[in-house]
Amino acid sequence: MADFLRVRREALDPGDVGLAGTGRRRTPGLRREEVARLADISTDYYTRLEQDRAPQPSPGVLRAITRALRLTLDERDHLFRLAGQRPPDRTRSDEHVAPSLLRVLDGLSDVPAQVMTDLGATLVQNDLAQAVFGDLVRLRGATGTVVYRWFTDPRARAGYPVQDHATESRALVADLRAAAVRRDDAQAKDLVERLLRASPEFAALWRLHSVAVMRSRRKRIQHPEVGLLELDCQVLVDEERTQILALFPPAPGTPTAERLALLASLGPLAARRPFLEH
Repeated sequence: MADFLRVRREALDPGDVGLAGTGRRRTPGLRREEVARLADISTDYYTRLEQDRAPQPSPGVLRAITRALRLTLDERDHLFRLAGQRPPDRTRSDEHVAPSLLRVLDGLSDVPAQVMTDLGATLVQNDLAQAVFGDLVRLRGATGTVVYRWFTDPRARAGYPVQDHATESRALVADLRAAAVRRDDAQAKDLVERLLRASPEFAALWRLHSVAVMRSRRKRIQHPEVGLLELDCQVLVDEERTQILALFPPAPGTPTAERLALLASLGPLAARRPFLEH
């Protein structure tokens, strides 16, 4: 495992993972501290992994390293086995982010963007998406999906103008119906059943049998720090149709671009309280 991690790290350039170049390097590839930062683990722990001195990494750490090193599914499974862990079931798990989507996300810094499952769980965000929507990656289970939060937690609607609520509700239900039938798996069925029990509003919309996959639409966010953001949501779909890359460029003819620039200048999300992350 130590050799595998080192070889994969040395095969990547900073530009491959969205990092700015820092001039000529004495050794090829990324630095260990850069991989650790991308994986949100300590540099000391990652260094010990490469030196074969660390305890067995958990599945969560392995998933984080998989994304940091931009591993394919086959490479991810190989890493899990080298670490003595069972690889995730490909038919039940959709947490592996396609490297093709990560490469696009790496190149985006002035537009909010995030990779999501087709059920609406957020897998990875760029900094500007976190500043707009909050840190959604940390949410798990049904609560991790935007549609479940929308229909079960009133706080999830706090940043949306009231006049947009009905349209947002219909769009989320129509998209979920398309995804649930396409997937036809236990995860989708469980999410729908939970929503039917928890929300009369969802149940009423579900009975209408509306179907519409989200591809592009206007989204308005009333942000407490910079005001109204009008975003044109665009969606890129991976080859398996289980993940999407959602882009939120500013709507033309609005002051949103300037407000996003101001939001980016306010500093890391950790220094502020997000408002849509519930």
